[in-house]
Amino acid sequence: MTLLTVTSRGQVTFRKQVLKHLGVKPGEKIELDLMPNGRGMLKAAQPVGKIGGFIGLLAGRTKKVATIEEIGEAAAQCWAGKNENHC
Repeated sequence: MTLLTVTSRGQVTFRKQVLKHLGVKPGEKIELDLMPNGRGMLKAAQPVGKIGGFIGLLAGRTKKVATIEEIGEAAAQCWAGKNENHC
């Protein structure tokens, strides 16, 4: 068991071994679920992606413009396992 000390400001510092066990790195977040009888459950927060972060992710990486037909054909080949180099 790991004991943590609460500061006068109500803060605690987790030791490196605890953060490593949770899989949390500096700058990442921890979720605390409050349970009955004064208990809590800690776990690493799972990042939630938003569509805004995805849009434009590949912008500027190529000059080729694919038609919807080419995209559909590439997707069909990937699903069929025929083009493993680009899937």
